[in-house]
Amino acid sequence: MSFDYDLFVIGGGSGGVRAARVAAGENGAKVALAEEDRYGGTCVIRGCVPKKLMVFASEFSGMVGDAQAYGWDIQPGAFDWNTFHGKLVTELDRLEGIYRNILKNNGVESFDQRATVVDAHTVELADGTRKTAKHILIATGGRPVVPEFPGSDLAITSNEIFHLPKLPENILIVGGGYIASEFAGIMNGLGVKTTQFYRGEQILRGFDQEARDLICNEMRANGIDVRLGTSVVEMAKDGDKIRVKATDGTEDQFDVVMYATGRAPNADNLGLEAVGVERGRKGEIIVDEYSQTGVPSIYAIGDVTDRVNLTPVAIREGMAFVETVFKGNPTPVDHELIPTAIFTQPEMGTVGLSEEEAAAQEPVEIYATSFKPMQKAFAGGTDKVMMKLIVSQATRKVLGCHIVAPGAGEMIQLAGIAVKMGATKEDFDRTVAVHPVMAEELVTMRQPVRTA
Repeated sequence: MSFDYDLFVIGGGSGGVRAARVAAGENGAKVALAEEDRYGGTCVIRGCVPKKLMVFASEFSGMVGDAQAYGWDIQPGAFDWNTFHGKLVTELDRLEGIYRNILKNNGVESFDQRATVVDAHTVELADGTRKTAKHILIATGGRPVVPEFPGSDLAITSNEIFHLPKLPENILIVGGGYIASEFAGIMNGLGVKTTQFYRGEQILRGFDQEARDLICNEMRANGIDVRLGTSVVEMAKDGDKIRVKATDGTEDQFDVVMYATGRAPNADNLGLEAVGVERGRKGEIIVDEYSQTGVPSIYAIGDVTDRVNLTPVAIREGMAFVETVFKGNPTPVDHELIPTAIFTQPEMGTVGLSEEEAAAQEPVEIYATSFKPMQKAFAGGTDKVMMKLIVSQATRKVLGCHIVAPGAGEMIQLAGIAVKMGATKEDFDRTVAVHPVMAEELVTMRQPVRTA
């Protein structure tokens, strides 16, 4: 049977575009891709890229005081949201253009419209056109969701935070994950009075407890009103403000309320159920280790599968899909020991197991140090950083590495290589320190602070 295409990709984010490009450009497959919104997906258009640019913008506020302490005669100015936002929009447009050109230059045919699945080998575009393909790849990503409660329609999400008409005087951010905690730091750094509600006992659930505690303490020291064990009961419009009633009995008014309490896979109304593609409890598409669904010709990668929801992971899954399907080299996706950065302020880099996870598996030694970094201490700052290694008592392997410090994301990328290779504590010890830098502490911690 002949098909219109060898591969039809639904979704023009990082994972879908990478799979389409490699299948077409390197393997000569006939490929089409449909995207109903902007090319580049969550990461490029409304996620990591604009978020990191906002982190950069927000960090300048603290630099003026530091510069003065070092002897520079400079005065703080005001942050102009419109100037920044104009440049941000231009940059996102530029990046979207790059994604479109990548597809074009590799001979991928693109459709700027929604596509749904009709059967195992057919998709239907929004204009009613049907296309057949030997393989269908779903890479539709995820979206932020706001829970239903009285006044919940007044909340914005991370999608809208990048395009506020003006910078608010104050903001409430609801959630305790990395998105909520990152934006609390961003808004605070931009001069917005920032409150963060989280219903749990500590922010950044699932990460190392000691690192979580330090980040929360530092966020509070930076002026963020972090209220733990607190959630919203109801919200109502009050003139230009939003009146928020909380479970702790307080009632406050905010200019903007942003919810970052969870994301859902974009797998609704794609026609999947009718063709027999199974979905999980959160609506995610169920796939095996090769990203294949129960329908052999249909695969899914990225956040829509709710495995490890990170951009580089979606790209890896796209590459593994091409290896498996187009290169005849079955390649399962490796989701073990993925390094990641959280751009809170202070920043965190982490790879491997937390102390709590590791101790539940086997006896471990904990090597950790917390100190004031030289750059900040000289300027009279009280900021603390942390370096931490979790080491197996039996094999001496480093099971986890956790860094809370400026530049932690850059550090963990390199530490992640060592941990992924199976480095032991003695491998770290044999490495000569680079002095004077914060990261030298990773190779100079001789005695464990405790065992677990």
